Amino acid sequence: MKLNKTIIGVLGGCILIIAILAATGYYLCFSKAFSITETTYLYIRPGDSLDDVCKQLESEAHPNTLKGFRLLSSFYKYDEHIRSGRYAVKADDNMFRLVRRLSTGQQSPVNLIIPSVRTMEKLAGSISSRLMLDSATIVSALKDSVFCKQQGYTTQTIACLFIPNTYQVYWDMDIDEFFARMQKEHKRFWNDERIEKAKRTGLTPEQVSTLASIVDEETAKNDEKPMIAGLYINRLKKDMLLQADPTVKFACGDFGLRRILNKHLTVDSPYNTYKYIGLPPGPIRIPSITGIESVLNHTNHDYLYMCAKEDFSGYHNFAKTMSGHLQNAQRYQRELNRRNIK
Repeated sequence: MKLNKTIIGVLGGCILIIAILAATGYYLCFSKAFSITETTYLYIRPGDSLDDVCKQLESEAHPNTLKGFRLLSSFYKYDEHIRSGRYAVKADDNMFRLVRRLSTGQQSPVNLIIPSVRTMEKLAGSISSRLMLDSATIVSALKDSVFCKQQGYTTQTIACLFIPNTYQVYWDMDIDEFFARMQKEHKRFWNDERIEKAKRTGLTPEQVSTLASIVDEETAKNDEKPMIAGLYINRLKKDMLLQADPTVKFACGDFGLRRILNKHLTVDSPYNTYKYIGLPPGPIRIPSITGIESVLNHTNHDYLYMCAKEDFSGYHNFAKTMSGHLQNAQRYQRELNRRNIK
């Protein structure tokens, strides 16, 4: 009888220990685990170890304890197969939900903004601020003639690939995945309707983007852009020099020029439309969607000349003849002199 009681006592003790361990394990794995009030994110890079993940988890999510995380990581063998990416840690998460999310690669996408900017360096900087890709890698690709050719462009026309917008992508995408996505979005934008409009205008999509980049630089007034686009199309049809000041600024490498002088007009560059007839070899910036649409849906008129308005409103005076243009230019020049703008 005494032996039976001893066995029963031992069994009871074991059951109690198992119950305590089970309760402890349940608490560690399934209770609210983090001291946060809003969602935060883990950015896990290729080659990160479990210790790297734990360190970032402590820094960003302030866990009550990491014991449950390590226990489940071992159980799911997450520590042997850590996936890179951007992962959400929610305020009401427990360790079970988080480890499942990490181990199955359930990333949270980022909103990648492709901006309408003037240089490839600024584009690369904007992209790298949202993705794991570093800006040097992006710039190197954009300036690599072989890589650009593989994308269907030259280093001068590669800016045509990008359609400024916001796209949901994964943070850890590599350079090839990034360009594949940009190709997909470019094809989606350049649908049959837009391609047909470009043909009716007598331009290829790349030429539309190039002209749109000039229009974007000429004015920030979206309502005036179709008018300016129509003027440049008139000049192209007549084989006239475009004489677009923004192309001179691009050729000089100085968009900050406030006044174009004769010395600037003689710069020998294929982008200098005061010197060479036709469109420059490629865009002088990544054109905006509004700029592209202003070319595709340009205003039909007979104007061949324009000059900034003397009230510095950002709008332009338009003229059909050189004499009318000279009158507009004189008013603007007088105002430049009066304001002492050199």
